[in-house]
Amino acid sequence: MVAKRIASGVVGVAMLAVFLGSAVTLHAFSLGKYEKVKANNGTITLPVAKMADGKARFYKFEDGGKEIAFFVVKASDGTVRTAFDACDSCYRSKKGYEQLGDKMNCNNCNQKFSINRLGPNASGGCNPGYLPHQQNGGTISIKASDLKGGVGYF
Repeated sequence: MVAKRIASGVVGVAMLAVFLGSAVTLHAFSLGKYEKVKANNGTITLPVAKMADGKARFYKFEDGGKEIAFFVVKASDGTVRTAFDACDSCYRSKKGYEQLGDKMNCNNCNQKFSINRLGPNASGGCNPGYLPHQQNGGTISIKASDLKGGVGYF
């Protein structure tokens, strides 16, 4: 009987350790997803070279205490694409997107969207919310006013 209680206690402690370890790991991962950015003269500027590897970079811009999340990714055709880390359909879940190869995957409904097709013509539904930008040589510029226009997603 005593051995059974000890075994139950050991199993319980082990399960608690696994749960807490997973929670800490998940929390640490989610903190590292976004880089905070600030506007300078109403514009956020990012180096194009940072996107050269084709991996999506996730950013947060703060406006009046509200954080607005977006991502920037280089498509296989060489163009840079920008979008809110939210969509018209699943934004309430606040799960955003992740990159799976040449697609962005909605972390809520699991729909996948080709990075090459992100832009003003791919809007509505679960498409990543379009975020306009300008590319001038080696920089990407995003107007703070355009970011503020997406505050409803967050």
